[in-house]
Amino acid sequence: MFTPDFKPTPYWWENRDPPTGDDGPLPEKTDVLVIGAGYTGLHAALQTARGGRDTLVLDAETAGWGCSSRNGGQISTSVKPSYADLEKRHGRETALSILKEGEASLRWIGDFVREEGIVCDFKIAGRFHAAHSPAHYDKLARQLKAQIPGQEADGYPVPRSEQLRELGTDAYFGGAVFPNHASIDPARYHGGLLEAAVDAGARVVSRCRVTGLDRPDGGFAVETQKGRVLARRVVVATNGYTGQATPWHRRRVIPIGSYMIATEPIDPAVMDAVMPTDRIISDTRKVVYYYRPSPDRTRILFGGRVCHGETDLSTSASRLRAEMVRLFPALSGTRISHSWMGFVGYTFDSLMHVGNRDGLHYAMGYCGAGVGMASYLGMRVGQQVLGLKEGRTAFDALPFQTRPLYGGAPWFVPPMVLVYRLRDRLGI
Repeated sequence: MFTPDFKPTPYWWENRDPPTGDDGPLPEKTDVLVIGAGYTGLHAALQTARGGRDTLVLDAETAGWGCSSRNGGQISTSVKPSYADLEKRHGRETALSILKEGEASLRWIGDFVREEGIVCDFKIAGRFHAAHSPAHYDKLARQLKAQIPGQEADGYPVPRSEQLRELGTDAYFGGAVFPNHASIDPARYHGGLLEAAVDAGARVVSRCRVTGLDRPDGGFAVETQKGRVLARRVVVATNGYTGQATPWHRRRVIPIGSYMIATEPIDPAVMDAVMPTDRIISDTRKVVYYYRPSPDRTRILFGGRVCHGETDLSTSASRLRAEMVRLFPALSGTRISHSWMGFVGYTFDSLMHVGNRDGLHYAMGYCGAGVGMASYLGMRVGQQVLGLKEGRTAFDALPFQTRPLYGGAPWFVPPMVLVYRLRDRLGI
């Protein structure tokens, strides 16, 4: 099942230069201190550094070690709830504004990559969203037909009779193509973003965990493994890795492990048969699978949730491979070269959140769609720190929910996954 050179690390790490850490002493004070050196934190830092603020970014691990280099490299409009759900919760105006933010994030990240000259295999390849039951295909087709004027998704249904032009499997019941969705090499993108932030003047320090925050004299005293730093402004950009130093945020983000594998190199004829396009793939399951060809079309990168709770990388690789082979029997002899996981940050309302809580700026809770939105909202938070009106977002005023007895350890996830898997098997 595994190649002789199997690695329990992300495939994406093979094609990037390891981040170089700044191991010097911390400054006594800074204008802006950002906690987290992933997409959110680095985009916020890029804005504040270019805005003339002395900016320090701290990460508990190596910069980009978390989901910014562990995700599937899929970019969409990011907003999970439907317009109908959003309208019920927040009213028509806010619902439309939230959807517009998702569309803006998709356009913006492509512009950013081009303007900054980041070499990261960015491609507008489109998405095939596969229906795992006839009922889900009917629902997809209805949603595409009955859209809100002015908010039409640029997508079209693909019936099962035409499915093979998109995907070499009979396991689905048709689906929908969203041609403007994009793909990227997430680790190379992070590396280019890190370089841009450092070039702008931000200082990025790895392996420097923030352990506590105090509020003396209107600013912040930030306690770290390497000492204390006084900061005028602090940005919390930790998403699925939010820790005890920011307990209010930790109670509102649900860390859920998402697992991925990469195959060994595949015969080009087999690749063309199972994945005839370069599209990114997702499906309509509640416990979703997502996959794609590697940027050079030599491997398949396959991800999803494999257990009710968290598990080891050998078990996750075996289960993901079994599901991949169920969908694509032609891959039955294919071995696995890499297996890895990362924690995505979910929220109780399935929406990302941006705000300022007791002077702490934050953006988090991307619900598994964070490449585009984490970048976009990180940029907006950086603008908010600078006091720029363009930093406002539709997410700013949304209540950031938690639940009684929840402190950051998601004890309720295993039973929820069990229920969702049952629903998926029944096709409802």
